[in-house]
Amino acid sequence: MATIYEERYNYHPDDFKKYDTERIRKEFLVKKVMDPGNIRLVYSIIERYIVGGAVPLEEGLLLETIDPLKADYFCERREVGVINVAGSGVIVVDGTEYKMDFKDAIYIGKGSKEVIFKSDDPANPAHFYINSAPAHKEYPVKHVTMADANVLHMGSLETSNERDINQLLISGVVETCQLQMGMTELKTGSVWNTMPPHQHSRRNEVYFYFDVPENQAVCHFMGQPDETRHIWMQNEQAVISPNWSIHSAAGTSNYIFIWGMAGENLDYTDMDAIDIKDLK
Repeated sequence: MATIYEERYNYHPDDFKKYDTERIRKEFLVKKVMDPGNIRLVYSIIERYIVGGAVPLEEGLLLETIDPLKADYFCERREVGVINVAGSGVIVVDGTEYKMDFKDAIYIGKGSKEVIFKSDDPANPAHFYINSAPAHKEYPVKHVTMADANVLHMGSLETSNERDINQLLISGVVETCQLQMGMTELKTGSVWNTMPPHQHSRRNEVYFYFDVPENQAVCHFMGQPDETRHIWMQNEQAVISPNWSIHSAAGTSNYIFIWGMAGENLDYTDMDAIDIKDLK
């Protein structure tokens, strides 16, 4: 196995206006999240957020610390959220096993010393999607299934954005320091997510798109409301959305995406809504 990581930096919105397609994709798109037999991570200076994936095969994968953390182990000063987006598996946290079926989530608190990812069947491996943020307090590990989620039904088929927002690792379901994660599933015939769009001036957000049908794609929108840009994305890719950027997307088919965020507070409703007619 290998732990493969890269670092990303902060970006000023005035500079972003000058980015071409290649630069936007280089700075914000996480093109390869899932890599069989390895753990891949992107460490972003924005909120010190880490996004990545683990795909264990025959052998388990240990969540190792990386040099930018300057820590003895990964969770020494961090909390971690994981959602399984493929075959069933197990996550072992300090010797305790947690069964992870498709769409199951787990919160791993600060101070957890050993985290190991395993697949039940190497021919149909688990794809563990990982988010992590700095933590100031220790909270216990908690396994969360879709049955435990707080579900918000939003939008309508008439506006092509009917969807269920499954709040998984969020206040009221599990205690965290600042990390929040959930899964939004679009209904058949709907393609728009997070529409109308919004910004979070108090937090960073990362989207991960999956269950995108073969030969289909998602067009993710970002940038300031009056200076928008887009990135075309494929299945199992992620995108970093700074606090000054909108985040919304339309697909050529319905799909599922995972949102993860960290920042100033744990108030899910703390967002700055953008009127559709003001988008440019």
